[in-house]
Amino acid sequence: PLTHPDYKYGQAKNPYSARLKEFEGLAYSDNGTETHAGSWREKFSAPNPKKRELHVEIGCNTGHVTRAWAAANPDKLYIGIDWKFKIIHRGAEKTVEKGLKNLLFFRANVERLGFMFGPGEVDFLYLYFPDPWPKKAQWKNRFLKESTLREAARVVRPGGIFHIKTDHDGYYAWMREAFAKVSDVWEIERESLDLHADNP
Repeated sequence: PLTHPDYKYGQAKNPYSARLKEFEGLAYSDNGTETHAGSWREKFSAPNPKKRELHVEIGCNTGHVTRAWAAANPDKLYIGIDWKFKIIHRGAEKTVEKGLKNLLFFRANVERLGFMFGPGEVDFLYLYFPDPWPKKAQWKNRFLKESTLREAARVVRPGGIFHIKTDHDGYYAWMREAFAKVSDVWEIERESLDLHADNP
């Protein structure tokens, strides 16, 4: 199963799987995203990476948000994670075009988050507008549940932040229930119904 430490991704038939090799050292895929857990800062070409904050966005798409952050904050490090080969390839292309040295991409299943990063390696974790899987039969597919929240708590440093946004009322209620089950590892610092507060 995905949660087993020896899990191996299957052979991908997607043509963009092979094309990601064009961006070696910038875009990591499948089990390659788990080879440097605990030492990802060392894989950035930015100077003095070990002293920089590490920000990770789950569900980054082509990295339009993460790239903007990386461009605006060259003193910080960023990793964008998504499941689709093509959009990660496109994100890597745009990162090269902009000459950003503080951004990496992972093509991976985020259920493997606990194997991608070492304990306390991440300073800030972000999840914006995840698929709400609105039908009851689909709820099992929702990312935010007790098991994944506990894994996230392990990879985010003590005092670190997990910033989440949803525009789906049902998923919002689900999130609140999930966080109530992990109050021993997560504390809700701020809760707002204004999706655009501080993010014009």
